[in-house]
Formats: sequence, C-alpha cells, structure tokens
Amino acid sequence: MKRRIFAAAVACAATFAGLLGAAPAAQAATAVTFTPRTVTSPHETQYVGALGSVQLSMTAGQTAYVYSTLRANNASNTTLIDNEVRCSSTSGWTKNEVLGQNVLIASATGAPASLRDISVTTRFLVHPGAAGTVTCTTYLRSANLGLGNSTVSLVSGELKFADTSVANTTAGTPPQADDGDTPPGRVIGLSSAAPTVREPASDTFEMAAPVTGLSVFGDMELMACYPEPKDGCPVNSMTARVTLFVNQWKADGTLCKSDASSSVTALVRRDVHHYVVPLNTRFTAATGNGCVPKFNFYVKTDWVSGSTGAVQMASGGLPDATGSTVKHYDAMSHAFAVAY
Repeated sequence: MKRRIFAAAVACAATFAGLLGAAPAAQAATAVTFTPRTVTSPHETQYVGALGSVQLSMTAGQTAYVYSTLRANNASNTTLIDNEVRCSSTSGWTKNEVLGQNVLIASATGAPASLRDISVTTRFLVHPGAAGTVTCTTYLRSANLGLGNSTVSLVSGELKFADTSVANTTAGTPPQADDGDTPPGRVIGLSSAAPTVREPASDTFEMAAPVTGLSVFGDMELMACYPEPKDGCPVNSMTARVTLFVNQWKADGTLCKSDASSSVTALVRRDVHHYVVPLNTRFTAATGNGCVPKFNFYVKTDWVSGSTGAVQMASGGLPDATGSTVKHYDAMSHAFAVAY
C-alpha cells in the first residue's frame, strides 16, 4: 500500500511539474558546513583534505567576500592545523590564502584551553577580473609534529560567500593587500634589532561617494623562534603587539582621520610556533572639513620581548594533495576592507 501511495504522489508531482514547465537546474551552493570527523595526520608529510566547496557566477568587475572557519581539538599530539582556501574561475584566474597554527596535545592541561581547542578563520576578497564561475574550496592541512601519526577532531566549520557584491575602489579593484599566491613565500623577521613591520599595507585608494564607512580586516600569521638556531630556541616564546591602522584623507592630501583601536598583544609560544592574530575594526567615514572618501590601511607589528620571530606574508610550496609532488603557493598575512 505504501509503495502505491508513493507512486501516486510521484505521478501527481510529475503532472504538476509538467503544467508549470521544466524545473530549473539546481543552484550551486554559496555556503556549506563541514562534516565533523577525526583526522589522522602523518609526521613527515601533510594530510590535505577537501572539506567543502562553494560556487558563484561572477561578472568581470564583481568582487565577493569569502569566509572559511574551522574548529579543531582533542589532538593526540601537537599538530599543525591550516585552514586553506583555494579559489579558481573558469576564466583561468586563481587565488589561494592559508592561515594556521599548531593545536596543542589535549593532555597538556597546563596550557591555555584556547591553544588545545582552536578556531582558525581564513577570509579575503575574490575579484577574478573576467566573467566566469568561481569555485572556492576549503582544505584542511595537518601534520603531526611528533613521531608517527596523530589524530585531531575537526569539530565544526563552514565556508561561504559572506558578501557577493563588495564595493570596489574607483579604480575598479578590491581594497585588499597581500602578497598573492606566486612564489617565493616571504617571511619578514622581528627582533630587537628590527622591531617593527608595517605590512600588509594598502596603497591610498578612493571609494565612490557616498560611503558610510569601512569594515577593515587585518589577519596576521606570526611566528616565534624564527630563524630557529641549530641547537634549538633559547627562549620559549615571543611577545608582539599587533595593531590595525585605518586612515582617511582630505582632498589636499593631509590626514582627515585615523583609527588604531583594534590592537592585540600576542604571546606566541614555541610549541605553537605560528599563531593567527585576526583584527577587525569598523571605521566611520568623516564628511566635511575637506575630508573625502580616500583611505589606506595597514597592520603594524611591534616586537616586544622574547625570542626572535617573524610575520609570514606567504607560504612556500605547498603540496596540492596528500603525497603530491605538485606544489602551489598561498598568501598568508593580509588585510582588506568591505564598505558599508
């Protein structure tokens, strides 16, 4: 009886669909959540696993904001966790970004819980510059930092186009600063001898009026004990102050307004090694008194104490897949703005 009722329902639905015309093709997802799983990570190579993809048909001048986040914990040994997003268009354009840090072994109860249960967010602007369909995929990259294999729980995560119509500058380009994904990977040292890095940094750009303000993001990858001495790091952490600066300018080229309210003092432990510092500020644009919608932004990192360290601007060659000899490059520390 149930089979006949189901068959009748299908027939009725098909008849109704026929009256309305053919059903439209399914739309590609612009948001996806990640399935929780236990990941086994090798020691001498990286595990590389796709977690989910989103797709968007884009015009030549369109800019979108892509957002990926993942949470990992319960590591059987201290393990590298990277949140990598690779985007490509049918037009041939590509863009890759990666951020990550080590999740400490779960049994290290003397360490802060935030280092044993971590969330890593990778977010940036995509602007293919030519019409086409853009596909972005999040990859989890992991590696055991001890001998043998480690296991880590991927608890949750998502990938989405958070905004599919981000305003460009008047030059038609996205307000974004990074190293891009071409070789070589760049690392800028931090020490008492070279204590300040002002990167990533945008050029001065203009937005079409009216602009209420900018939501500005500066996501940094810091490293402790860089370069590492052959006999090990003599100091087990680096402290650095990281500040996001946003400026607005007057028509005559003088400063209209500046904001440096988004600032963090970060302790980067040797066992964490590289550490993600996400910054964000909402900058309200000024009007009058000669102020115009011209802006620039940058992140200033100041070495405070401890070991030598670095700001990692881009990665070296990363294997495309687990065990692959084919490699690619990713941008790392970066900054961008979304007008509102």
